[in-house]
Amino acid sequence: MMDEREILRQISGLQRDTLHVWIKRGWVAPRQGQRGYQFREIDLARIRLIREFSIDLELGDDTLDVALPLLDQIHGLRSQLRRLANAVEAEPEEVRKRIARKVADTQ
Repeated sequence: MMDEREILRQISGLQRDTLHVWIKRGWVAPRQGQRGYQFREIDLARIRLIREFSIDLELGDDTLDVALPLLDQIHGLRSQLRRLANAVEAEPEEVRKRIARKVADTQ
């Protein structure tokens, strides 16, 4: 876990007020501890992504309000697809072949 100072030290040019706006908008969801916000590695990665979108790519807040939830959905779907692929891979070969035929028939 990292505190707010560590985050601001790691993200070049990020201001405390900007970070708090991102938290208030729900774009970043750190844990609230007794000594302030506590950030996980996933929070740091998301802050870097938001910074890239908002500063480097110059995307506005309204665009980010749409884009970030869509990215979250894509991430969730990728996780589900990975679990499904692992479950199919664990099945006997004949079952995998039947699934492959069914998938091919639906394309």
